[in-house]
Order: sequence, then structure tokens, then C-alpha cells
Amino acid sequence: MPDMEGFREASNFGFDQAQSVENFHVKGAANLSWGMKDRLSRIFNPKTGKAVLLAFDHGFIMGPTSGLERIDLSIVPLTQYADCLMCTRGILQSSIPAATNKPICLRSDAGSSILTELNRNVLIDVEDAIRLNASAMAVMFAAGDEEREAVTAANLVKAVDLGNRYGIPVMGVTAVGKQMARDARYFALASRMCAENGAAIVKTYYCDGFERVAATCPVPIVIAGGKKVPELDALQLCYKAVQDGACGVDMGRNVFQSEHPLAMIQAVHAVVHDGITAEQGYEMYQDLSK
Repeated sequence: MPDMEGFREASNFGFDQAQSVENFHVKGAANLSWGMKDRLSRIFNPKTGKAVLLAFDHGFIMGPTSGLERIDLSIVPLTQYADCLMCTRGILQSSIPAATNKPICLRSDAGSSILTELNRNVLIDVEDAIRLNASAMAVMFAAGDEEREAVTAANLVKAVDLGNRYGIPVMGVTAVGKQMARDARYFALASRMCAENGAAIVKTYYCDGFERVAATCPVPIVIAGGKKVPELDALQLCYKAVQDGACGVDMGRNVFQSEHPLAMIQAVHAVVHDGITAEQGYEMYQDLSK
């Protein structure tokens, strides 16, 4: 019990001020639990509502692809400039210092190889995500292919159920089904299906007409960087995506395979959070590369 000696009667009631109501900065998350919102706030900057994720989960199906041969040498120096790290539990535990203190979007479905892509209905144990202090769990979803859609939809729903139980948001990562084109119609379909099934974040690709994809998705979309392209092209992708409604980017190869990765991730960060143009970002990249 607190000591009652010197107790003062309550007097500051603020009768002239309405109680503040939280205006939450993450799209579609105002009605989520406190724990969910806390984790989303680690990923999405409260000042801008946007995020730069650094993706290096490629090895879970591709092995030691170029730029990811040594995570300690290629990725760890970049982490200070990312808002969130997207990786697998194996790499997190073996290669990322705990003192990095960055939110983790944990790859939570199981990969088997670049040929077979995904195992059937295999998710990591949600308790492992809790032990690793994950801020989100990432799960693939493939629309438009009968077999893969059924498998990945089941994975997504199961992950959302588990995430809701423990207050961990799920990112739905859209794949391209065999019968679907990489266009706004497909990405709007896949993104909306992720959100409808409970994903709190969607990762998808930029395309012509992307503003329709973003407008019809009620949760934040982050754009996948995709294959390596010239630095200016990658920065233009970031700029156009954010201008058209994306809430951030999840860049991998266009950062760690850049000739100057440290300069590139800082330029990406400035385009997303500071609103500079792609051309200004490229100038920044060139200056930091010297």
C-alpha cells in the first residue's frame, strides 16, 4: 500500500478540455487491440505513418543468393536505417545481434526450395514468434491458382487466428498465381482478400493503376522491391508507390545488391519518410556513395 502521509486530494480534472481520442496513424488499425497497435507502431513511424522494411528472407527458398552470402557483413550494417527487418527465425537467431533493437516482421510460413516454393499448410509455432519478440508475422497468399490459393489461404487464416490470440499482426504477402497477370486487377483482388481474411498489413507489387489497389485495400500496403533494377529506377518505384497510396516499401535486392547499399537504404528512407523526389533521392545516393 502507498503511504497515505502527505496525501493530496485530486484537483486537476481538466473540466475545460475534452478527453483526447487517439487518432491512430496506421490505416485500418484504429479498432485493433492495444498490443496489435503497439507492434504496428514499431513498424510504421508515428510521425509519417510509413515504413521502410529491409527484406532479407530470400534465403528460405533461394539459399545464399547474391548479397546474402554473409548476413553479418551485408545486412547488419544496414539495419540502423530500416524501420523494420523482414527475415526468417533461423537468420534472426544466428546472424542479427539482439542489441539491434529493431522490430521484426518474421517470415512465418515454411519454404522448401525455389522449385516447389511452399510446403502445404506449414506455419512456424506462434510461440516461437512470441519468444523472438516479433512485431508481425509474414505469410504468403497466392490468388488465382486453385491449389496454391487453397493452401495459402488456409495458412493465412490460421496465422491471423494465432496472431489475434497473442496480439501479433500478420502481413499477407501476395504471390502471383499461374493464371493471373501482374496488373491492378489481380493485385487489388489479392490485397483485398488478404485484408478480408484479417491481415493487418499487405505486401504486394507496384503496377499501373496502383492507386486503385491502395484505395480498395483497407489496411496499409507496403511495396515489394522485386528484382534488382538501376538505383534511380528503384527510387522512382518507391516515390510513385507512396504517391499512389502505399504506406511504405519492403526493399531487399534493390538495397543489398546495390553497389552502395548503405547509401541506397538511406536514399530510400528519405524518399519514403521525407517526401523527396526520386531524382533528389538519387542525388543523395550519389553524394553518400563518394
